[in-house]
Amino acid sequence: MATYVLVAGNWLGAWAWSKVTARLRAAGHDVHPVTLTGLGDRVHLASREVDLDTHIADVVNTIEYADLHEVILVGHSYGGFPVTGAAERMPDRLARLVYVESGPLPDGTSQLDMTGPEEREAILRRMKEREDGWLLQPPSPAELASGVPVYAGLDEAARASFTARAVPQPLNANAQPLRLADDGRRDGLPHTLVTCMFPVEQVRAMVAEGHPYFAGFAGKEWTYAELPTGHWPMLSEPERLAQALADLS
Repeated sequence: MATYVLVAGNWLGAWAWSKVTARLRAAGHDVHPVTLTGLGDRVHLASREVDLDTHIADVVNTIEYADLHEVILVGHSYGGFPVTGAAERMPDRLARLVYVESGPLPDGTSQLDMTGPEEREAILRRMKEREDGWLLQPPSPAELASGVPVYAGLDEAARASFTARAVPQPLNANAQPLRLADDGRRDGLPHTLVTCMFPVEQVRAMVAEGHPYFAGFAGKEWTYAELPTGHWPMLSEPERLAQALADLS
């Protein structure tokens, strides 16, 4: 039996892992899907003050208060940021770090930085124009059904579930840069990438080329799992994602 802590990306909560969680538990594993503050069933806690530090604390407290050890800690998309932050604080509690459509990004990087400077400024401009000014809206039903690669594999039921349960993301969680001590605390941990939109060979090429966003994939004990689908495999390919995670135990 292995112990998993699962952290989803923007707009999602523990609900997004339900089919993955059920399959892992049926196989005898201990599974703790996390709902970050301001999302999912904790949407009532959303505020301007919710930031990346808040979400790192959510992950740390899940592990500490459940007294978990030898944890396989899984971060999807934005979830990779709080997972990396939590891993630096408590590497002795972990058995492996897993990044699903994510990765250990450099110190000083934020989720907003991943969009590129022009899109980042466009997002911030749209936020200022909105009445609330601090919430990032989830994709609309039309966007989910548009057929662009990021939404690949989401059938009608998955899109309906996403639309019904996804909630706006607190902006400061995406805007606050991740700060790391860079003292090697995580270097002894096995790392795994589950890549969906990028073939493994393309990832290896980006590492070899020295792309700054792929620097964290070098110099550690990495394994790779390729799961061709869109950006939300827990919704589009839950059985295969569960199997990929179970194979790590």
